[in-house]
Amino acid sequence: MDSPRQQQRSVWSELVTAFLKIGAMSYGGPAIMGIMQAELQEKRNWLTKERFLEGLALVNMLPGPGATQLGIFIGYQRAGWLGGITAGLCFMLPAFFIMLALTMLYATYGALPLMRDAFYGLGPVVLAIFAVAVYRLGRNALNSKIQVMLAVAAAVVFLATPLGVVTTLLLAGCVGVIAYHSRRWGTGAAIVILAAFAAYYAGYWPALAAATPDSGVRAAQAAAPELQSLAVFFMKVGAFTFGGGITVLAFVHEQLVNQLQWLTPQEFLDGLALGQLTPGPILMLAAYVGYKLLGISGAVVCAIAIFLPCFIIMLSILPVLARLKNLAWLKAAMRGVSAGVIGTLTVSLAQISPHAVVDVPTGLLAALTVAAMLYWRATPLPLMLGGGAIGLLSRPLRRLRDLA
Repeated sequence: MDSPRQQQRSVWSELVTAFLKIGAMSYGGPAIMGIMQAELQEKRNWLTKERFLEGLALVNMLPGPGATQLGIFIGYQRAGWLGGITAGLCFMLPAFFIMLALTMLYATYGALPLMRDAFYGLGPVVLAIFAVAVYRLGRNALNSKIQVMLAVAAAVVFLATPLGVVTTLLLAGCVGVIAYHSRRWGTGAAIVILAAFAAYYAGYWPALAAATPDSGVRAAQAAAPELQSLAVFFMKVGAFTFGGGITVLAFVHEQLVNQLQWLTPQEFLDGLALGQLTPGPILMLAAYVGYKLLGISGAVVCAIAIFLPCFIIMLSILPVLARLKNLAWLKAAMRGVSAGVIGTLTVSLAQISPHAVVDVPTGLLAALTVAAMLYWRATPLPLMLGGGAIGLLSRPLRRLRDLA
């Protein structure tokens, strides 16, 4: 019979190896959650099915990457606070090192014809994978006419107003409270949010105009962000990304490409492609952005900043989970937020599309990828490898077309 110390060592050894393996070999947030359920709940019996379902319900109601938060939840059930921290770190580390290696290769060879040819075929495949993910999320999130209308309204507000992703999603949550819980409380919360945004907007833009009197200064600031600015930005992303890790794409694209102009649309698309090649949480896109702008120190700081809120939130909430899960207003708000997420993601998808589908062949490749995922249940990795190979093989044909 093993001694208590030996049993404790066995628990920690299993915890570390299990989450390192899942983090290194799993793609796609929902798929990763399924792997965790099969490997850790069914096979290893680390927690009951009822407890696992409670964890799923919790991560679906909180901002941040759902798969990472579920790993923290399971680690917490297995070995307390340190178990939650260990599980989350072990799940993230493989993704960080793989993303860093791919980004360094991209930074060295990305501008060369060979790498660019690969991304010619990879871009439309990544776009199609994103589109299928939005479709699947929408199919599950939009369960009523109210939610469909709310998704459309969120897309219009996000596209046509300066409210941005976070304010749009908060207002969508207020509409959810109005529709499914309390008109009085939902309306009051919406008024407070709009008043806070108006005060922020009124003070922010004059200050910005005074600080950046011409476009040349803005361009210089966009080209050289400070490490602290990157850290603050990605902490906001980690704290306000509702609906799972994929929803970070709308926020990051809007801010880094359209507002701050730290990345070009093509650089963002290339980062998205590298993120899809990287197993584990999709929020590791932050490491790509950090390295692209400030090197290895930027990659480390951005990766820490974007995941830190999810550790803080989960480890603060888990002790009071029993009370939190029964809050009716929070469930109502999340129904609204889920619909709003679909609307903002659809806008982000439309904005990225012209940079991935650049001609008829890339359009056909995107369409074939969608069909392969929806009708033949193809997984992302083989499709991405195939897209990169097609891009490389198509180079002679494209050169002939350009000459003609």
